[in-house]
Parts: sequence; structure tokens; C-alpha cells
Amino acid sequence: MSGLPAPVRVSPLIKFSRWSLLTVGVLYGAFHQNRLSKKEAAFREVELKQKAIRDEKLAAEKKLAADKEIAELEALAK
Repeated sequence: MSGLPAPVRVSPLIKFSRWSLLTVGVLYGAFHQNRLSKKEAAFREVELKQKAIRDEKLAAEKKLAADKEIAELEALAK
């Protein structure tokens, strides 16, 4: 009909090898993802601590800048 030849039977050894490699790849991917997730979680904890310190410094700098600007405006108003 379509002119295509009949499919070739694949060796059981090749089938087993393909499925084994697929399974090993999936397991490795899950292990690697788990390891990277733990590493990223630790990194995020450190970033949160640093963010709090950085936010405090920025707030203090912003307050100083605002106070300085108010003092300059008061000096100009006199």
C-alpha cells in the first residue's frame, strides 16, 4: 500500500540498554535537582540575612540624605 518496508525487530539487549539508560538519566536528574535545590536554599538564606542588613543601611542613608536636604532648605529659607 504505502510502499514502506515492515518494521525491524529491535534486539532485547538494545531495548534493555535504552530503558536502563533512560531510568539512570531520570534518577541522576532527580538527584542532581535535589542537590542543587538544597544549595540554592542555603544561598537564599544568606541572601535574606544580607538583604536585611543592606535595607537597614539604605534606610539610614536615606534618612541622613533627607535630614541634610531639610537642613539645606531651612538654610535657604532664612
